[in-house]
Amino acid sequence: MIPDSLRLPHEQLRRIQDAKLRHMIALCRRGHPWYREAWKDVDLDAVQGIADIWRLPLTPKRAMMETPQQFRLDCPDLPVPERAIWEVVHTTGSSGDPTPIYNTTWDYHGYLLLNRRVAEIAGIGDRDVIANLFPLTAASMGAFIRSATLAYSCGASVAASLGGAPVAPFGIQKPMEEAVRLVERHRATVLLGVTSFVRRVLIRAQELGADFRSVRMAAVTGEASTPGLRDDMRRLMRELGCAGTIIFDRYGSTESGGLAQCREEADWHNPTPELLYHEVVDPETGRPMPEGERGHLAITHLDRRGTVLMRYLVGDIVSIARDPCPHCGRGGERLVGPVVRTKDLLKVKGMLINPTALLQRLQAMPAVEEFQVVVDRTDPADPFSMDELFVRVAPRGGMPQDEVAQDVAAATQATIGVRPRVTVEDRHAIYDGQQAKAVRFVDRRTH
Repeated sequence: MIPDSLRLPHEQLRRIQDAKLRHMIALCRRGHPWYREAWKDVDLDAVQGIADIWRLPLTPKRAMMETPQQFRLDCPDLPVPERAIWEVVHTTGSSGDPTPIYNTTWDYHGYLLLNRRVAEIAGIGDRDVIANLFPLTAASMGAFIRSATLAYSCGASVAASLGGAPVAPFGIQKPMEEAVRLVERHRATVLLGVTSFVRRVLIRAQELGADFRSVRMAAVTGEASTPGLRDDMRRLMRELGCAGTIIFDRYGSTESGGLAQCREEADWHNPTPELLYHEVVDPETGRPMPEGERGHLAITHLDRRGTVLMRYLVGDIVSIARDPCPHCGRGGERLVGPVVRTKDLLKVKGMLINPTALLQRLQAMPAVEEFQVVVDRTDPADPFSMDELFVRVAPRGGMPQDEVAQDVAAATQATIGVRPRVTVEDRHAIYDGQQAKAVRFVDRRTH
């Protein structure tokens, strides 16, 4: 058993991080296409540890999205576990195509360690039964796959609901009612999924009179959750007679994995600071912000072999605390909210989408005369209800409306991975020509 880095003295942890950073830079110099080019004018010998990391340039998120293969480490002389691809998960790409994140056997074992620590921090153990409520998506979703990794790491059981929109003709995806019955059938103790969907499962369980007495925790992620939403979920769990009403709000990304709260409403611990380093930076200068100040989050992989990212701008604004946690005493860094996402990309139904790619795709469809994309809640009167993506469309004259609607739905799902609700409307209702500019994208959730 390796020592728990979260319990090490700060100076000892920093020495480990410094050594791993030097080794990671050496590997990138040998076999990382993007950094070999980006670092041509950097004195890499001057980067001897975390204190010098500011000397490395920041990595824009879009650079990895546009050229994901350039971020894959290529060192053919490494041992097999460090070269063999174990799995590929995806995040959003700049063109609408999903961006692959390559994980070697080495990286997968690192994820097992990360998830074991997440489970320890959150209080998930070998007596738990995890209901995986993440959707089965068109490209492998990190959260869906890692629900099994979480269970493996701590000895828990896991069962998947296999929800989501159909993406192949095999009849695999199941309706929400099946998710409710799965929780009942397996006596699940932990509901794991996108925040608003887990809440919707709780509502549907009430409507069906389902037995959720075994449930003690909702482990949610994928989208921001307000205190009011979490309070509402706790209310639903109480009314269902659940064994507990813990809301474990996980933060993370496909590129890095999940961070964990040691108690509700607390900061997010980095479970493996020996594998991943977080800093808050000024995106204009690349300099770290003073301790406790808010800025743009950048992550650095300290011990990876597949897709490797150094000072990678995640796209969120946070602050960081590095003192021992006042609740559990763990060290390492903690992300302090509220988490504010930059406007470059947008989360819908827990998935990061690129609105620009979707608008370009719909604009290019010959059968579409006018259109508008709207993100709203399924119940506009309920601020905690699930996201819904609507496409209002006006077909060109003579085009069959049902066929155009089906084509628009398919094009939208293919472009951003979310299936919309398409409504056929008069073109004047969408854009009357009197506005200076057609409003093509509306996010009503912010109103």
